[in-house]
Amino acid sequence: MSGKRQARTMAEKSAHSSDDGPGSGPRPTPEQDAQIILSNEPGSFAWGVLAERHPALIEQVRDAFPYGPRRREALDALLEQNTNGVIEPLTPSEPDHEQWSAWGREFFGRSWFDAPFLWAESYFYRRLLGAIGYFGTGPWRGVDPFAPFKQAELRGTAVDEELRALDALADVPADERATALLHASVWGNRADLGFRVTEGDAAPGAAADDLVADDSALLWQLLPAGAGATVAVVADNAGRELIPDLILIDHLLLRRHAERIVLHVKPYPYYVSDAMTADVVDCLRRLLDAPGEAGRIGSRLWDAMATGRLEVRAHRFFCAPLPYEEMPEDLRAEFGAATLTILKGDLNYRRLVGDRKWAATTPFAHRTAYFPGAVAALRTLKSDVVVGLEQKTLAALEGSGAAWRTSGTHALIQARGETGPHHAPRPSP
Repeated sequence: MSGKRQARTMAEKSAHSSDDGPGSGPRPTPEQDAQIILSNEPGSFAWGVLAERHPALIEQVRDAFPYGPRRREALDALLEQNTNGVIEPLTPSEPDHEQWSAWGREFFGRSWFDAPFLWAESYFYRRLLGAIGYFGTGPWRGVDPFAPFKQAELRGTAVDEELRALDALADVPADERATALLHASVWGNRADLGFRVTEGDAAPGAAADDLVADDSALLWQLLPAGAGATVAVVADNAGRELIPDLILIDHLLLRRHAERIVLHVKPYPYYVSDAMTADVVDCLRRLLDAPGEAGRIGSRLWDAMATGRLEVRAHRFFCAPLPYEEMPEDLRAEFGAATLTILKGDLNYRRLVGDRKWAATTPFAHRTAYFPGAVAALRTLKSDVVVGLEQKTLAALEGSGAAWRTSGTHALIQARGETGPHHAPRPSP
């Protein structure tokens, strides 16, 4: 319909104009004309998230806690607004009302489906927390609405099996162990593929078959043993996916690929399963309570936190509806001081390269040229955005007929050294 086309055009214009606001870094050029992803194409992945996943999540949160009438009514109102209404601002009493008013001024009053997908998703989770009183002064303040889902996964028997499989890695050569643990971190909930390195069952090779890009050699070159590196790791999901990240962190410290690691997590619940400090502690305890190699890893990580070799931080920007190009100066300085920043997961990837309809062969180095230092992405593909593919790889994937961009069946390891194309070197301290 013409009205729908007009709404989409207006949303895209606003999405582009919002990128022209003040930011912290240079803007990559000609490729920036790629359209920002919206959610108003029925049948698209983004549309499915807003039209199907978000309403289902509201119902799951309602059922997970004995909320009273006020909270249940707020969840019902959010469901109706998300499905049939328009985007409304936070009430003035909300602590971050002013910040979200600035971020959302272009989108308030429009359908959720006509706002940029990244922004709409982020704001949905903020509104969900508001509905259940997470930031309020009542008894539900600070209660993670997603905790039951995270805890159920962490207690599952699949985690027991994966931790037991670590014993097989204890005595294998360091390079094989490194490959296995890196792949485990990439695949997250397919972590057992990376752990099982036994005779006749080399999981790293099997996992590599589904990697659409693999810069793992460059990643290890950026972290030579004994170089005194500081590594920033930006976490994605908690539970079964965070455990392989922590095990990889232990390997980096143990083999002296890093002398110090800063693990960045979310400051409050976000995207259902995203990791917060409490989730890190839960995973460490899960490791500590396990027998064998897993327990030893948990003990080393616990000690690393106690001595400052592993530090957890939670910057508010990690819950912002913005790309990393617009990161604040304090976070930019922190990433710039790191030897390497490793970003985990799909959401971090979308924010790193920009949530747009890029040509899949757009170089990863071009899309991350603004980033203040060496950067790597470890990601299972669960949304439409992807860059850095070789043409022959793309042709094979497109010819397969599979939903390879969104099904979680493919993954990537991409890296760029400190001086990519158009990247200005960091100033000397």
